[in-house]
Amino acid sequence: MTSTRTIRLATAADAEAISTIYNHYIATTTISFEEQPVTATDMVQRIADVAAAKLPWLVLLEGDTLIGYVYATKWRARAAYRFAVETSVYLDPQHAGKGAGTMLYEALLAELRQRELHLAIGGIAQPNEASVRLHERLGFEKVAHFSEVGLKFGRWIDVGYWQLKLSAAQDSA
Repeated sequence: MTSTRTIRLATAADAEAISTIYNHYIATTTISFEEQPVTATDMVQRIADVAAAKLPWLVLLEGDTLIGYVYATKWRARAAYRFAVETSVYLDPQHAGKGAGTMLYEALLAELRQRELHLAIGGIAQPNEASVRLHERLGFEKVAHFSEVGLKFGRWIDVGYWQLKLSAAQDSA
């Protein structure tokens, strides 16, 4: 018997589970460029910052267990960028490759479209074939590649950027 999966907005009560998932990626991969673990208190503030920007942070529950999350942040601070967001998705490693990332990302993209945002941008540390496949399956196209932009675990890491147009071009704002 499989547990029911549900997606909802993140709350401060989710911060501990979110930081546990994220800290795995900090400690063991170059997917995140952070180098120090993030506390639940840090994560509460990050969730609040996303909400204050009127952007979504969603969590995926399997039964009562948080197994992943996805969110959007402002792409840049200047006013003209207000219709573009950067997206991030993280899964409990035990749930990777089982459709959870797609489920979360599709829900996020629907939220972004409802908010009349125009462009979603995903930055992916390279190599990361699974994330590239996920983004491209959802319609993202690669638009940039920065060589050796980050240093982690004693090696230089490239970052590629993929984008997805969420709406028709804005005539005026």
